[in-house]
Amino acid sequence: MSDVASREYELTGAETGAAEAVSFASVSDYIALLKPRVMSLVVFTALVGIVRAPADVHPVIAFTALLCIAIGAGASGALNMWWDADIDALMTRTRARPVPAGRVTPREALAFGMTLSVGSVIVLGLLVNVLAAALLAFTIFFYAVVYTMWLKRSTPQNIVIGGAAGAFPPMVGWAAASGGIGLESVLLFLIIFFWTPPHFWALALYKSGDYARAGVPMLPVVAGASETRRQILLYTLILVPLAISPFALGMAGLAYGTVSILSGSIMLALAVQVYRRREGAMADAAAKRLFAFSILYLFLLFAVLLIETVQSPTWLGL
Repeated sequence: MSDVASREYELTGAETGAAEAVSFASVSDYIALLKPRVMSLVVFTALVGIVRAPADVHPVIAFTALLCIAIGAGASGALNMWWDADIDALMTRTRARPVPAGRVTPREALAFGMTLSVGSVIVLGLLVNVLAAALLAFTIFFYAVVYTMWLKRSTPQNIVIGGAAGAFPPMVGWAAASGGIGLESVLLFLIIFFWTPPHFWALALYKSGDYARAGVPMLPVVAGASETRRQILLYTLILVPLAISPFALGMAGLAYGTVSILSGSIMLALAVQVYRRREGAMADAAAKRLFAFSILYLFLLFAVLLIETVQSPTWLGL
């Protein structure tokens, strides 16, 4: 981070330093450390991995796996907030988080994140299986260390490479249910992996001032808005057919095929709008629409996979 940004953080983060000796944290602050919105997406995609796996899994085992995955995801969020407290304090989107706001001390956030990380991996390994635990451990390490501590501040490709961390939950869920890794779980990983750049770069386009002020080398800051729009379109062109591939390969039914084609068409149309609208309020509005719809797009894909599976005669035991 630049000297200017460092000095600004020393001023805006004075509360954090003053709070090192005394904690003002509430239960809601510790819940915020877990990044509950991100956690909910992780749990949902992991659930789809569990349900889609070709194995009969006891409901208690499935619940235990989901709980451990949720706790592991929350632990990653807490470690991310601990490390990024300095830049979080400089960004309007994140300055109210518990650590930069001084309600949770960095030491508490670190201890909280490490405790949950170790606990979730051990319990998953002991009560479910070692492969799922190893994948969860790698996911936490990848997000907290590879992405947060290294990639985020060093390269505009931070989201591309770091996006792998958010793509692992379906594979962890699949491994928890089946003890292995199947082709479909790899496809689910790839869908989330290629979804991540257009999703976050759309956000970065209209929040580029925040990232520039914090010294984070997001693509719009380093390469400019035009290159970011081009990259968004290119990744979306890969994402949409990839998302249709489970239907094309016979792994998903007609409902998934219909939804993936229709929603993919909308996703692509919005990416084209972002590419074409380059200035002023219309450009920001196009980026915001893509960012908002991308969340719905991923949810729809995984929701239909889940619905198709639980309604199938095989899954129902008929």
